[in-house]
Amino acid sequence: MTSLALTIGLLLGAAVVIYLACEYFVNGVEWVGRKLAVSQQATGSILAAFGTALPESVVTFVAVTFGASAAQKEIGVGAALGGPLVLSTIAYATVGITLLACHQKLPHIAAIRDEFQRLSRDQGWFLAIFVCKVALGLVVFAWKPWLGILFLLAYAAYFRKEMSGEAGVEEGTPEPLKLTPRCAVPPTWAAIAQTVAALVVIFAASHFFVGQLDVLGPQLGLRPQLVALLFSPVATELPETLNAVIWVRQGKHRLALANISGAMMIQATVPTALGLFFTPWLFDESLIVAAGITIAAIVVMLTAFHRSITSRKLLASMALFYVVFAAWVILRRLA
Repeated sequence: MTSLALTIGLLLGAAVVIYLACEYFVNGVEWVGRKLAVSQQATGSILAAFGTALPESVVTFVAVTFGASAAQKEIGVGAALGGPLVLSTIAYATVGITLLACHQKLPHIAAIRDEFQRLSRDQGWFLAIFVCKVALGLVVFAWKPWLGILFLLAYAAYFRKEMSGEAGVEEGTPEPLKLTPRCAVPPTWAAIAQTVAALVVIFAASHFFVGQLDVLGPQLGLRPQLVALLFSPVATELPETLNAVIWVRQGKHRLALANISGAMMIQATVPTALGLFFTPWLFDESLIVAAGITIAAIVVMLTAFHRSITSRKLLASMALFYVVFAAWVILRRLA
């Protein structure tokens, strides 16, 4: 019992460190976006998403390339499926819960409706890529690894589209850079230094968090792949989720949603390519169930964005999809 309590304490401590580092990261990355003259949309969907996707991408890369056993490679494949599951459920739910907690509502203005339409297109592309990703996990053929290149090209196309998109309406101005609080416009080196330093802390704390989950799994009697599906993605997607909390608190709803959408596109492509390159990429029952729940969640969000009926309660309710998956995992273990 003592070791379990210590593990939970270390997990909570790491989560606090990640949150504080995210405060510095979102502050720095907004200024980096300004310095690079990219839109807030691209700042959220590309710069912020790419930075915070590093922890889970590294987890997948290390697991599938340097894993000495089948169980370690399973963790990499599980993380590649678990990331989209967490983003499409818990991350969106976090935005809704934060809106409710802060007594904020999504504004009914043209800019947010345009953003919903853009997000619906992104969700559509994500769904198409994700279905292909899942389909490949159900079949076996010799040249399957080469298809990983197509997933990297898909992300390259998304990157180009986002970076060349129109600027749109800005959601306020960035807060003063924490590294140089007295400067109205901080120097470029300071914005980059703060962003990189925050990423290093996020990276280290996230890996410590995942390491504690690896300890927690056996304490709870869970298989490595189920730990990778149920807990590890929650840890590695923690930066994106906490970024959303911070931006929603600042009233920058579109930045929060763009960050989640951009992270989902990374998770649909880069970890999949790594899995195809270095593993057989075959799904068992737990992976298929996780994929099915992810697809259901994405269909709900795609429809909501397309019809502009997204609300804070609807966003908060997306957590129910993850609850269903967690309940299935628990019942499967007890059976």
